[in-house]
Amino acid sequence: MATPMTTPDTLANTMRAAHDWGLASWLGGSMFGKFALNPAVAAISDKSERGKVVNAAWNGYNVINTAGLGAVAVGWLGARATEARNGNLSDRERSLSYVKDALVVSAVGTGIANGIQGARLAKQAPDGAVPIERGVVPAAETPAKAAGIQRSLGALGTINIALGVGLIVVNAVLAQTNYSHPPAKRALLRRS
Repeated sequence: MATPMTTPDTLANTMRAAHDWGLASWLGGSMFGKFALNPAVAAISDKSERGKVVNAAWNGYNVINTAGLGAVAVGWLGARATEARNGNLSDRERSLSYVKDALVVSAVGTGIANGIQGARLAKQAPDGAVPIERGVVPAAETPAKAAGIQRSLGALGTINIALGVGLIVVNAVLAQTNYSHPPAKRALLRRS
């Protein structure tokens, strides 16, 4: 029988903390932007100024979003290569880990697509001053290309947030499963 691959506690704890920080930073920022910032810019009377503010805010947060998503992916990949390898998991944990694999890959993919679309939108007018009603809602005077990009950002943002919420749910269920199976019981499960 192969010896399970383990990770030193300090490294495992650091990777888990980075993963959780990344998830909190990326999802929290995305939710704030979608549900607070984007609608709030309607209080700005000039529709081009709205676009300038939204584009500047999102472009400023892209570094955090990218680092957050990267930390989620690297943290999970590290865990999957070591303590969360299939051979170390119960059937339930293995199934949940496959779901988490898909969620992480999808979140990174939609995150990259969001970044690309956001950069494209910002380039549709000098200083990102694309006229908008709200963050991802075009104004009547928004050029057709920019309006299409805005709508795609709205859809991608919703999907990205749903994936983040899904990750939190899977993390919670995995953690509860781990608490329900103490180390001695887990060791017996691995041997059987």
